[in-house]
Amino acid sequence: MKVVKLHESRSHEWLVFGRDEERPSKIIDTNQYMIKTTNHAIMLDPGGIELFSAMLAAVVHHVPINQITHLFASHQDPDIISSLGLWDKTLPHAELYAPWLWEGFLRHFGCNSIRYNPLPDEGKSIRLDEVELQFIPAHYMHSSGNFSVYDPQAKILMSGDIGAALLPDNAPLFVEDFDAHVDKMRLFHQRWMPSNRAKKDWVRRVRQLEIEYLAPQHGAIFKGRDVQRFLDWLDELEVGTGVSAR
Repeated sequence: MKVVKLHESRSHEWLVFGRDEERPSKIIDTNQYMIKTTNHAIMLDPGGIELFSAMLAAVVHHVPINQITHLFASHQDPDIISSLGLWDKTLPHAELYAPWLWEGFLRHFGCNSIRYNPLPDEGKSIRLDEVELQFIPAHYMHSSGNFSVYDPQAKILMSGDIGAALLPDNAPLFVEDFDAHVDKMRLFHQRWMPSNRAKKDWVRRVRQLEIEYLAPQHGAIFKGRDVQRFLDWLDELEVGTGVSAR
């Protein structure tokens, strides 16, 4: 599993874990993120059950296991959080931040020791040492209860499935040719994002943020001017195309 540092400052670090060459062939590739502060660490969308051993081995190279005090799940999909039951045994004193809507579903993955902190629809902020993290509503993008995570110090938005692309295993971790990358995103967003109204609302919220990296849960990370290019592209894209016109 590849590990890349997105941000490093006196107060905290951002790490992305992905491009796991040993994952099963029919398992979609995912990006997992970890924010490490002075005394804490939070894992964002820590991955599916099949990635648990690879993730655990990678994470402990960067942080003591007892420093991982928080987890975040943007929504309920198994590719981002079906490992919860194993993290529950590994991190019994940790807390999970996830949408209130999905608590009854996420507990099916196993959540006996980890404390579930339900996120209200309007979102909220938390502090880990000197670092503020904002949970930004992203409902119906594509889940009916869904959040992005914004770090105003690092200027990073972890966007979940928004911005996702289906790429080959050897693809670069960062978007290098935006125009070519669009073809890897279009069908995913048109079919998995059901609501143009919800899409417009998310884009409006995010345009108010200062973002250097837009980091999705699948595919490649947008940086610099490609962040605004992505928002412009998404704003104009017609979504919800799985419903046939009659």
